[in-house]
Amino acid sequence: MQLFSAEQYQPDLQQRFTTLRDSLLHLLPYARIEHVGSSAVPGAVSKGDLDVAVVVLLAQHAATVQTLLALGYTEQADTLRTEALCMLNAGAEMPEHALQIVAARSEFEDFMRFRDALLAEPALVQQYNAVKQAASHLPAEAYRAAKSAFIESVLQRLPASTEQGHSA
Repeated sequence: MQLFSAEQYQPDLQQRFTTLRDSLLHLLPYARIEHVGSSAVPGAVSKGDLDVAVVVLLAQHAATVQTLLALGYTEQADTLRTEALCMLNAGAEMPEHALQIVAARSEFEDFMRFRDALLAEPALVQQYNAVKQAASHLPAEAYRAAKSAFIESVLQRLPASTEQGHSA
């Protein structure tokens, strides 16, 4: 798996995020749209993909997923799916990106908590980069497992939080 330096992919993905956020807010004015993943963190290496969290109230979650599916998004196979989390991939006619539909105040707001931890502590970005680079030659499942272990270790050190204040 090829990893790109931040300089290689972040400027383009930041612009794509801004355009996508504006489009999603027009469609889902009740949602909070958050840039998450490595592309949201200066200096982070990445596969060059764009990840976006769409945060909605639990009561709006299922309807939001259905709205997005009707627009051509597809549900990501072989990933965790609950009433508070649904991973969607952009349709073939859209620029490549993934949406994580997250219920507000759920455990799945960890996408933002992890991003914010990396933004607050540049040394963590370097550690995360090292984990990803060391695992980049592994099969996709092992690569994801290495990243997940690091993410969990960071999240376990953070104080519990019920409100997210950062907006990308």
